[in-house]
Amino acid sequence: MTHTTTDQPGRRAGGAVVPVLAFAGIVVAVMQTLLVPVIKDLPQLLDTTPSNATWVLTSTLLSGAVATPIMGRLGDLYGKRRMLILSLAVMVVGALVSAVTSQLLTMIVGRTLQGFAMGAIPLGIGLMRDMLPREKLGSAMALMSSSIGVGGGLALPAAALVAQHTNWHALFYGAAGLGALSIVLTLLVVPESPMRAEGSFDLLGALGLSTGLVLLLLPITKGSDWGWSSGTTLGLFAASVAVLALWGLYELRVQAPLVDLRTTARPAVLFTNLASIMVGVAFYVVSLVLPQLLQLPKTTGYGLGQSMVVAGLCVAPLGLTMMFTAPVYARLSARYGPKTTLIIGLLIIALGYGGGLGLMDAAWQTIVTSVVLGAGIGLAYSSLPALIVGAVPASETGAANGLNTLMRSIGTSVSSAVIGMVLANTANDVGGIAVPTMHGFRVSFLIATAAVAVGLLLALFLPKAGRPAQQQHTQLRASSEEDAVLERAEEVLRGFRGRVLDAGGAPVARAKVTLIDRRGRQAGATVSGEDGGYALAVPAQGAYVLAAKASGHGPLASSATHSGEERAVELDLSLPGETVSA
Repeated sequence: MTHTTTDQPGRRAGGAVVPVLAFAGIVVAVMQTLLVPVIKDLPQLLDTTPSNATWVLTSTLLSGAVATPIMGRLGDLYGKRRMLILSLAVMVVGALVSAVTSQLLTMIVGRTLQGFAMGAIPLGIGLMRDMLPREKLGSAMALMSSSIGVGGGLALPAAALVAQHTNWHALFYGAAGLGALSIVLTLLVVPESPMRAEGSFDLLGALGLSTGLVLLLLPITKGSDWGWSSGTTLGLFAASVAVLALWGLYELRVQAPLVDLRTTARPAVLFTNLASIMVGVAFYVVSLVLPQLLQLPKTTGYGLGQSMVVAGLCVAPLGLTMMFTAPVYARLSARYGPKTTLIIGLLIIALGYGGGLGLMDAAWQTIVTSVVLGAGIGLAYSSLPALIVGAVPASETGAANGLNTLMRSIGTSVSSAVIGMVLANTANDVGGIAVPTMHGFRVSFLIATAAVAVGLLLALFLPKAGRPAQQQHTQLRASSEEDAVLERAEEVLRGFRGRVLDAGGAPVARAKVTLIDRRGRQAGATVSGEDGGYALAVPAQGAYVLAAKASGHGPLASSATHSGEERAVELDLSLPGETVSA
């Protein structure tokens, strides 16, 4: 292995990097919420049934869920900036495909390609992690994470304005333009990260995840048409469970997995990811329900009879409030920790949906609901990356945040499929047109409230963290020698161990031994004992560098690889002869 990284590689990024990467996140959000203003008209626009029209939204979310880990892994292997540009380029192609068709299947193909833009979120977070100073990383990651909500809120009224005054296909030309602008800005401003992972791309893992998620979401959207107890529906559900179970087993065995499932073993990561699914479900429900309620004519008895633009403006506070909660989150998290902030966020979301059940009679009431939900979702979304970073070693934050983004994407995909099915099932047929009912809207809000309740329960099970200010730096700062000696007291089952020796083969006591991962980050440190013995645990399989130094001896850097098995690799470190200056 050739190791050429410095202590803080590539950390000379300009001040425009964070805004440009956040803009890429906003472009992703625009693509996600593009069709929300015209959602009630999609069956007529595409000449299809409501349950089929749902797939125009679900296909984007589904491909986004799959693209997240795929683009993250390709970014680690071949360059994050390169893959970020590729993600945006695929989105631009998909937008142009959708812009020239009114045929359902072609539209779904275009929307599926647009979903690949979702890979921009973990790639952006990865680029920030590789380039930014540590003290700026937390706030930048929170901004990137919440950019989806911000962009979604801003996109709704803009998309409504375009759809109301021009042909609805113009929405896709606008999305393609934004994607192209984001590509140009990234090329001009964002440098490529020098970090590269070793290994190969897990193609079988990518196919397995894609197949499993399609098999899960297809019967959710079509179950009411086929019959919930029909052989097709039950067969597809059973097939999805089987495929995802086999995929999970395969990912645990493969040398370089698409999704590192081992990171989910820690309770802090497991419960954060499960809570993320629930936040994803809750986030998408309001975007699907409120614009339709606002646009339905008053003659229905419950519709609010607003134009597309007014409906978009009423829901826009959802994203804008998410943007304004970022500084509030930073203060709350610094004082009470991200776990408490997540719980507060979930409680506010529950209040928004619970109150929203009784606030559906006027446009101003939907604005109140949007503001409350935006505040809660903003706090919850901002807490998730901080919880993940605080729960895993620095060397695993990329894989762990990629998995967390995948969980949120699965949440929004399931939400789109389930709410689309509920609204289609409860719709009234008026002159051949399916009109959503108030009952369907209320059931959708109840589903969101139930998801938040489950998320809240999961958040309460998160391990209690130490003092927040201290915890934020625990995973990012180097371990002191005293801490390392205490950590060595426990037997290392998976890692490296051996003795530090001098040129003559005699043991060297009090030598500093540092473990450096393939990203050039410190993954552990210890001090050799009186017998020269040392032991260091590895956070994951892969290539490492063991650096040793001691007073009176020259430094040593030795390459080593660990297979990830529950065993310690024996490796003695022989320091060069005495130097004139230690």
